[in-house]
Amino acid sequence: MKIFMIELKKIITPPLVFFFILSAAQYFFWPGEACAISQPFFSAGRIKYKGGGDWYNDPEVLPNMLSEFEKRAGVKCHAKEIVVTPDQPKIFELPFLYLTGHGNLKLETADIENLRKYLLNGGFLYVDDDYGLDESFRREVKKLFPEYELKKVPDDHPLFDCFYKFPEGLPKIHEHDAKAPEAFAIFHENRIVLLYTYESNISDGWADPKTHNDTPETRETAFKMGVNILYYSLIANQAELSGAEAAQALERTTGEVNAK
Repeated sequence: MKIFMIELKKIITPPLVFFFILSAAQYFFWPGEACAISQPFFSAGRIKYKGGGDWYNDPEVLPNMLSEFEKRAGVKCHAKEIVVTPDQPKIFELPFLYLTGHGNLKLETADIENLRKYLLNGGFLYVDDDYGLDESFRREVKKLFPEYELKKVPDDHPLFDCFYKFPEGLPKIHEHDAKAPEAFAIFHENRIVLLYTYESNISDGWADPKTHNDTPETRETAFKMGVNILYYSLIANQAELSGAEAAQALERTTGEVNAK
């Protein structure tokens, strides 16, 4: 199936979205039959990386965010995160990967080769600095994509307007060094393949209320930004890959789904 997905890149963009749609069709039309991924059909993985950083930090955040995404965007989601290492073939079954932590991140050669293949063929990686990850992440991303630079995502990018409106760009959820929150990305063929949020800590706001004692307003802001990230990874990138006509269609769609 994975080879089939990659070969379809010239026909359907990106291949993992075809995989997502195919799995959805299996879910609705052939209930109970074996599917390529576990039902429900949309799953997200947390990356277990080497280097000593706490990759496992706040284990409830991804399940909480997936639950909110299902309620708000109507995308049926797998209820639990799937822990994967970046060198595993399993990552090709997941349209969305998440990485966070406070400490050191290290990618081995096998990690880099597999993760590059995943991202260059339709996958999406979201990295959220939980304070202390920045230095090692920037070092390792240069190994992962030596041909590209991390670019700041401008405030008027569709990432901040594809579902909920964030006219001032990335919100700040947790205070670290009193610096402004920033979003950076690796772009490949006009789409974001890797999103990195710094001095914002969006995913901390997805934790259970008692974990960080965040206010309901703070958690709501974090969940809204999370919905945008997930929604953009699955929908908005497709218009960027499909040309001006699809981009106009996306603009009409975002106008319809945008919530206050």
